[in-house]
Amino acid sequence: MITHAIFFYFFSIIAIFSAIMVVASKNTVYSVFYLILDFISISCLFIMIGAEFLGMIMLIVYVGAVAVLFLFVVMMLNVSGTKDEQFKRKISYSHISFGSLISLIIFLELIIVVGGWKYKPNIVEISSIRIDKDFTNTHAIGNVIYTDYIHLFQLAGLILLVSMIGAIVLTYRKREGIKKQSYFKQISREKKEAVTLVEVESNKGINLDD
Repeated sequence: MITHAIFFYFFSIIAIFSAIMVVASKNTVYSVFYLILDFISISCLFIMIGAEFLGMIMLIVYVGAVAVLFLFVVMMLNVSGTKDEQFKRKISYSHISFGSLISLIIFLELIIVVGGWKYKPNIVEISSIRIDKDFTNTHAIGNVIYTDYIHLFQLAGLILLVSMIGAIVLTYRKREGIKKQSYFKQISREKKEAVTLVEVESNKGINLDD
């Protein structure tokens, strides 16, 4: 029991520290690394409280896909250099009041949720969810999602499908003044079409327009 508590507080401290460093770090690449560390710590906490399915899903989806995607996007777009250029300009503090207001609203919502759950535990009725104690965590989640919440689950899948189709349509729409690559031409071209051998006489140049 003591070992469990030690590991719980250890991962909790790492998660809180990583979350703070994600916002406080000046280097965007380091912020992504702290975000990955935060996700790993939270997934370990999920596993420790018995929600091993959520922990593994968080490792696979958030750490393995989303966080790595963020890292590649940040490194390819050179966001840190762009951010340094923006900071060198005139600094505006007008966004601080708006951010403080949003933070206050989120904090009040957390107080309402935690306080309502503590002082009125029957505020949310969950007796309709049929969960057998002999089931594993993964079995119980699958039983609830694919029975009681099957329509909401299918609706979430349709929303993701529509968003994916919309992203593809926006990517492949034709716009003037924008050059696009032709993958078929790049793959199917031969060596004679890409390389031209020219005999150049000594001490004479070459005209590329010929």
